[in-house]
Amino acid sequence: MNHETLYRKYRPQKFSEVINQDEVVSLLTNSISEERISHAYIFAGSRGTGKTSVARIFARELGTTDDDLYEIDAASNRGIDDIRALRETIETLPFSSPKKVYLIDEAHMLTREAWNALLKTLEEPPKHVIFILATTELEKIPETIQSRCQICEFKKPTRIILSKVVSKIAKKEGFEIEEDSADLISLIAGGSFRDAIGALQKIISSISTKVIKLGDTEKSLGTPKESLIEKFIVSVGKKEVDNTLKVLNEAKESNMNMELFGKLALEKIRDIVLIKFSPTYEQNLNHRYSEERIKFIKECAGSKEMQWNSEVLRKLLLAVMESERSFIPELSLELFAINLS
Repeated sequence: MNHETLYRKYRPQKFSEVINQDEVVSLLTNSISEERISHAYIFAGSRGTGKTSVARIFARELGTTDDDLYEIDAASNRGIDDIRALRETIETLPFSSPKKVYLIDEAHMLTREAWNALLKTLEEPPKHVIFILATTELEKIPETIQSRCQICEFKKPTRIILSKVVSKIAKKEGFEIEEDSADLISLIAGGSFRDAIGALQKIISSISTKVIKLGDTEKSLGTPKESLIEKFIVSVGKKEVDNTLKVLNEAKESNMNMELFGKLALEKIRDIVLIKFSPTYEQNLNHRYSEERIKFIKECAGSKEMQWNSEVLRKLLLAVMESERSFIPELSLELFAINLS
């Protein structure tokens, strides 16, 4: 039985398959075609945006075989002795390629002494060696190193892009996925292709049908139920303090992630407020929600019983931000509810 993960299965194998990184791909393909290859690159961007995949594709396009591609995890090989050992190997010629490529992942984890040792190599590297430093924290890479590298910044994919990728892969795997499910996965993924595809695989492994419904996604990923979020929104709109607190308690008793609960509620209340003050904003919802969810948002925006304004949105935003740091995650949301009246 093939147990290959979906992320590995659908990892891009050539530049034309890379999603959302047009500027990086253009820079690298042009440097190859014009034979202006830099001796060192920094691939900077949040996790799961394709840095390692693009590095491997770039190495293959340069004619580098697997025997001449060296991947080093700086999180566990971060000291000066590790860099010294690396420096001893770079002088040897490639086995069967025109270039040896050294991919140093989590490069920001290197120690100051290791950076100093690597700096000397970056100043005068052998002609047959190319370095690619991958990092999620560019600001931690010393300026002396940055100045000697070509920097490629990877963009986070939008929710819409992630949702489309999830839907496309689900279809290829023989599943139909509801729009709300794909959107929830894209939200939880937080801008990471890897996390989005990993979440999809978890759901597929836990269901017995070929249709991925919102309830399947909520259950598999342990996310707050949509019905409970909508009850919270209605209570907030009507400024019903007691009912709002009851909903929060129900969510807490169900062991829901209260930080995520707040974020999901905040997103929909934002949509409600924006539609109320700008009806044309509705077109922005078409690629994110099902017709049923859009109907709920529009009904809330047009309700005479509910009171929506920027102040409600601002206070909930602050409550969600505070919940990330609070020892009691639901406390900031409870304070928000108490101050509704």
